[in-house]
Amino acid sequence: MKRIAILTGLLGLLALTVLVVRQGIGDIAAIVAQGGWLLLALVPLHALPLLLDAQGWRVLLTSADPDENAGLGFLWWIATVREAVNRLLPTVSVGGELVGIRLTRLRIRDTTAVAASVVVEVMTTLFAQYLFSALGVLVLVAALQDGGQAWVILAGLLLSLPVPVLFALSLRYSAVFEKLEGAARRLFGEDNRVVTMIDGARLDAHIRALNRRRNELVSAVLWQLAGLVTGTLEVWFALMLLGHPVPFWHALAIEALTQAARNVAFFVPAGLGVQEAVVMLLGQALGMDAQVSLALALVKRAREVLFGVPALLSWQWVELRRWRRGRAREAENA
Repeated sequence: MKRIAILTGLLGLLALTVLVVRQGIGDIAAIVAQGGWLLLALVPLHALPLLLDAQGWRVLLTSADPDENAGLGFLWWIATVREAVNRLLPTVSVGGELVGIRLTRLRIRDTTAVAASVVVEVMTTLFAQYLFSALGVLVLVAALQDGGQAWVILAGLLLSLPVPVLFALSLRYSAVFEKLEGAARRLFGEDNRVVTMIDGARLDAHIRALNRRRNELVSAVLWQLAGLVTGTLEVWFALMLLGHPVPFWHALAIEALTQAARNVAFFVPAGLGVQEAVVMLLGQALGMDAQVSLALALVKRAREVLFGVPALLSWQWVELRRWRRGRAREAENA
């Protein structure tokens, strides 16, 4: 898996390089320069959609954290780390969830309950992103005079609907993690550390209990959808600074379908090349020059790095402090 991630990452980087060279490095740089230092405002602006997303997760943690030890600010920080791990590290978009579980245990000690909230949050995220993608396609259909290609995308989206539905049904009616625990025991042995950390039956029970709380599920989806729509402000504001303002709904179509393409290409680290190619194609479809579209894609990539790297560093700082405290306790007990 690691070799595949490295290979796809290199291919994506090569594709991105080819795109930039073909469209003209000087032309793209001139467009980005037009935005100037105000483009840095996109970094703090990204905090808002993540805050809304963290609120959706907080709703799912209500039963596991009745005393609200994990406040919204704390969960927002973990959301920044989760996103940074998934988007900047070659973890096939699942490492962030594992890191999130580990960090949440700083405030909530029940690992099983925390893990259940993350699993269910992944499910609600699938539905929120599905709705967001569908909204983006509808906007694209309305914006294009020849919507033939957009209707093809919408048809593909409808055909993919069984994926989140089947995932939700399997979590509610099938003992997924109990079966995974059994498979791990057969594969690694009863005394393996990985096996001893898994309580599949209890995790399945927590997940089923969360899935019965329909109001919380709907609330989580709505908060996440609000976060996704709010994230459109980044595209809209960036294009305004780059000298090519567009209606908010056009920006929404670009953001929604770019995210959809990136989720499909989850095996490409950081979506290298994929994100840029899709942004360029959508921008041209909506009447933007190729250079402007690619400049937007590169600005989005830069914001991703500038926001994500500090999040990763903050995570490593916390891990270092935990390690030092552990060593200090070991020294005291020795």
